[in-house]
Amino acid sequence: MTTPYIRLAELGLTLPEPPTPIANFVTHAESGRLIFLSGQGPLRADGTLCTGKVGEDVTVEEAYRHARLTGLNLLAVMHAAAGDLGRIVRVVKLLGFVNAIPTFSDHPKVVNGCSDLFAAVFDNIGGHARSAIGVGSLPGNITVEIEAVVEIAA
Repeated sequence: MTTPYIRLAELGLTLPEPPTPIANFVTHAESGRLIFLSGQGPLRADGTLCTGKVGEDVTVEEAYRHARLTGLNLLAVMHAAAGDLGRIVRVVKLLGFVNAIPTFSDHPKVVNGCSDLFAAVFDNIGGHARSAIGVGSLPGNITVEIEAVVEIAA
């Protein structure tokens, strides 16, 4: 049986340590069988952030990779929250924010970086409802911030 961890390895990815919140909040909150994951950004393994304004300093392709990295950070939080990614029974919803210039309109293409990663890692339970929104700024000038809701096994 293929697990999320095997799929991650096949993608050449390793879960990082879950990022530490940058303000007064927790990385996740559990309610019943749902885990609400706080917004994460594109934090690299060396502790630096991917920054810039999409459509000006950052291309759609770069921002896609930043959203994928953000997804990897969300997976790290999921792992910490659930204890095992195998307990995830459904990715329910993603909400993605893209730090973009006012005329930028390809927000969905950017957030696909995270959605595509979740589909690859979770297979048929990785499909989810989603919103992709452009914003004028994000904390630390990060390119993307994404939050998620997942359902876990009882």
